[in-house]
Amino acid sequence: MKICFVLQRRFAYIGHALAELLNQKYGVREFCGYVSVRESFNFIKKQSSPRFTRLLLDEDIHRQYKNETIDWNFLKKLESDYGLPNLWPYIELDRIIRYNQLLRDYPCDISRYSHEDMIKIIQVTAKAVIKFLEEEKPNAIVFSAIGSIGALLLYEIAKKKNIKTLRIHQARVEIKQILSENYQNFSYANDLFKKLQNNEVSLPEQRTAAIAFLEKFRRDMEPYCQLDTPKARPISRYRQFKFLSPKKILWTIYWWPMAILQYFKNSYRDDYSIINPFWQIWDNLKKKTRVLIGFDDLYDKITPDEDFVFAPLHMEPEIATLLYAPFYKDQLWLTKQMAYSLPLNFKLYIKEHPAMFGLRPRRFYKELKKIPNVKLIRPTAESLPLIKDAKLIITISGTAGWEAIQLKKPVIIFSDAFYSQLPMVKKCVAIEQLPYLIKEQLEKFKHDETALINFLTAIWHESVDVDLVQIWQVEGAGQVKAKKEELSPLADLIASKLNLHSTETE
Repeated sequence: MKICFVLQRRFAYIGHALAELLNQKYGVREFCGYVSVRESFNFIKKQSSPRFTRLLLDEDIHRQYKNETIDWNFLKKLESDYGLPNLWPYIELDRIIRYNQLLRDYPCDISRYSHEDMIKIIQVTAKAVIKFLEEEKPNAIVFSAIGSIGALLLYEIAKKKNIKTLRIHQARVEIKQILSENYQNFSYANDLFKKLQNNEVSLPEQRTAAIAFLEKFRRDMEPYCQLDTPKARPISRYRQFKFLSPKKILWTIYWWPMAILQYFKNSYRDDYSIINPFWQIWDNLKKKTRVLIGFDDLYDKITPDEDFVFAPLHMEPEIATLLYAPFYKDQLWLTKQMAYSLPLNFKLYIKEHPAMFGLRPRRFYKELKKIPNVKLIRPTAESLPLIKDAKLIITISGTAGWEAIQLKKPVIIFSDAFYSQLPMVKKCVAIEQLPYLIKEQLEKFKHDETALINFLTAIWHESVDVDLVQIWQVEGAGQVKAKKEELSPLADLIASKLNLHSTETE
């Protein structure tokens, strides 16, 4: 058994810990890895165990594109074998290559690369990935996210080569993590859900837990993750300008020169994923200026007893729009289509994602305000009460749709979300359908409590309790080794899907 991990950025530390656990508990001796960001690559290389037979660094592959000659015969064959149905979706997904984001703050959308450069980049990446898989021959590839040209190529090529793909998903309930063979939904839970719907299996313990969770959620209305709630994000002028406190100013005076010094000392500062601190300073200044000017004059009041549809904005750039629904990623355009599709007596409530506060320019919100039946709600408002009071929730693929289902609300989505197989959800596959779907969901909606409980039961059976968000995004790389045992249930879940047996003795 050889397992390949896609070790992007800070997940590399978690991926390595999972490899250690699979080695120690299940005797897996060989691993390989596709790594992004040189710091993560160097960390994995320094580890004495377990054995990684090869590490492929995305930044090293990228360096080759300048000397590459476009080979149209290779690209036609690549498109024939792995096109979706063409090769452009691979480029469109990659935030750095396509939009220069992650290096620059949103709303930057000007790529550093020409069309010909992008063709060369996908060509060198595909060649490297194909060679890597043919030489390493992994039995399975474990993904945490698919957000780059290389990661999506690995996924699609592995599928065609019958290499098992396991995507780690947040289950969107409590701290549960779940595995799937695809990136769009919970494949194992979906299969079990169908059996539960057909009364082919019975899982009384998990069903009891699912019902208890649902009752608690409806009573307390707490989101599954607190990181992107208004309380957790600096979405007020006061919190945005706390950096002006004496303690924060001293830290800023120390940090910025150190960041600039480290940038110039870095011999690999020309890696395409390295952030230039001067651009970072400039983007931060622009963000603070937007917040200083403020958006207060653009916000509308929530009106009690008003008929409204709630459509929260998505964070950008994210795979929710770039991968799951690339034809609906223009949220300004999509908001206009939603507003024009509503009954005359309805308002469309739009609320900014807490993580986007200060990033979108005022002109974006001013365009929204030109739409007569749109109300722009303050980002400090909690989403769950809005979902509870709304007549309908429309989202591209967001968690708001999942929360709405649990609160017995009709939902319309624009992509294959993990909850899209539930009968209460309607997917809009062509924008001309939207007014009719809205009418159907407002007038003929029927909540299916049995289906919801069956789906939650399947999630409970197929998931494990691991606070991956806390370990990955909050505590940081330095704490992963200390938290390794907390990752053990996730390693066990991976092992179960690969039919591995424990080598530990009692």
